[in-house]
Amino acid sequence: MIYNVALSFVKNLGPVAAKSLMAYLGGAEEIFKASPAKMATIPGIGQKRAGQWDFEQALKLAEKEILFAEKNGIDIIYYTDARYPKRLKNCGDSPILLYAKGKMELNMPKVISIVGTRNATDYGKQLCHQLVEELQQYNVLIASGLALGIDVAAHKACLKMNVPTVGVLGHGLDRLYPSLNRATADKMLENGGLLTEYPSGTTPDRENFPQRNRIVAGMADATVVIEASLKGGALITAEIANSYNRDVFAFPGRLDDVYSEGCNFLIRNNKASLLTCVADLAFSLGWEKADNAKPVEQFSLPLDLTNDERLIFDILQQNKTPLAIDELTIKANMPMSSLAMNLLNMEMHGYIRSLPGKTYKVG
Repeated sequence: MIYNVALSFVKNLGPVAAKSLMAYLGGAEEIFKASPAKMATIPGIGQKRAGQWDFEQALKLAEKEILFAEKNGIDIIYYTDARYPKRLKNCGDSPILLYAKGKMELNMPKVISIVGTRNATDYGKQLCHQLVEELQQYNVLIASGLALGIDVAAHKACLKMNVPTVGVLGHGLDRLYPSLNRATADKMLENGGLLTEYPSGTTPDRENFPQRNRIVAGMADATVVIEASLKGGALITAEIANSYNRDVFAFPGRLDDVYSEGCNFLIRNNKASLLTCVADLAFSLGWEKADNAKPVEQFSLPLDLTNDERLIFDILQQNKTPLAIDELTIKANMPMSSLAMNLLNMEMHGYIRSLPGKTYKVG
């Protein structure tokens, strides 16, 4: 174990080179016992690289890390371990090892990653909740990055519906960033948990998060993007997923919504498939519902609602019973004349239905 952990502590030795060394020398322990001259003969290594690795210091750091893990209930999952995410293992730059805390099965038959903006709107959070609710019937593990916004919304929805969920971190397990998500993270340990490639003492530096994103993308069958701007981690994760030949899906949004620009960009440039309901995703992946799946009401995403219409749609969707027009005008804080025009337009497009007594419901 100590040689496996120590390998990840060798400075300037990345996962690709480390795997190459193991393939040629037979394992982690053999790397530490091999001479620099022998390692220099391995293709892609060379004398200069082989001479700069400090294996003695790496062993000292590994010893401390193993003690920390044992004391804090942290599981160390090495690259060759059967518990290592098999989907991630197929990615060339996958980490040599992972630190895990919680009760997680990383090789469930179906795994989906959900990513999005840290500045999620109420609409995006609601869409995320509905997505998780429908995914529940497929017996799925959901991964995300435990960031503010869409990430934590996905984790919270999983907790509410008892769907296993894993948060992939960009720092060590001796801290949590952002700290606002501590309560959510603690609850996740009972059905899922926390995962990272970084040892204790690693701070949440900016450069860690693109690295973290490759785990989010690599451990899943597909990545779903919900609300994303043109710049940010969600698009990076989608690009990485594409580079791994994994499916990427994105919910489209209005053209003037800054947090839909990234999703629309992915769809427009054929980097993501348009997603309007979970049935689209399940069909593309060839999924069948679990035997114990509970039937849930299918939802579809209105693509061209105005802001006022979207507000009305959200209000109606949140109510299990139809709402009268008088009640709607109060809840929407909208003049009756404007409300009536919006209701008529939405009904003509099939987003809502009018019922006797001037009441309305979705669909």
